[in-house]
Amino acid sequence: MNTKFLSALTATAAATALFGAAAPAHAFSFGTNTIQFENDTQVIFNFRQSYGMFQSSLGIYGVSGGTPTFLKTLFSEVKSSDSGANNNWKGTLGNTVLGSGIATYTFLANQVYTLGLSSVWLDGSTQPTVYSSSGLNSGGSQQAVFGDPNVLLPLVIPAGDGAAFAGNAANFSSGSSLFNGGVAISFDDRGNGADADFQDFTVTAEAVPEPMTMTGLALGLGGLVAARRRRGSKTA
Repeated sequence: MNTKFLSALTATAAATALFGAAAPAHAFSFGTNTIQFENDTQVIFNFRQSYGMFQSSLGIYGVSGGTPTFLKTLFSEVKSSDSGANNNWKGTLGNTVLGSGIATYTFLANQVYTLGLSSVWLDGSTQPTVYSSSGLNSGGSQQAVFGDPNVLLPLVIPAGDGAAFAGNAANFSSGSSLFNGGVAISFDDRGNGADADFQDFTVTAEAVPEPMTMTGLALGLGGLVAARRRRGSKTA
């Protein structure tokens, strides 16, 4: 390999790394403690599935002084399930939840947030909202699990009895991979005798890279292309 081209390639890689490191996008809290970011961060949520006879709605809440305040609905069921009690009251995209099944929200830097699942019984009465932040729930109970989609989704997508989380739900309390492949989040709505199956409402979430990171990548690729063109012109 031409030494000048190698030098250009090395410089390009260094510049890309520099720009990528200049604006790191990472959550310092995304789990059952709180949701909070160092920088303004856009997150894309995808509805995956629901179970149970409740008609539920998942939203974003701001938290101040330990009090949650509703900010935005992400997904809302138009009915409790696809076909009543069939298949464990299963709800899917295009039937129970309409639309694209995709929602975005920009979390502001250093603000505290939580996800909240509100539900309505078949008779129209309301079920107390459960939050992804355990400290906001009655008795401080854990009502949501966070984890790698490859690990968590197989535990909550098939209908089950909740045995997968018996005594170990606390192992699924952090979504540290939000910027690297995304995170699965699944709720238990306290229905069915508070069975703690954590499969009543399931979504995935992934953060959008910051513009500076993408700019660094573009500059790096641009430098590589320019170096190749210079090499080609000299050879000609």
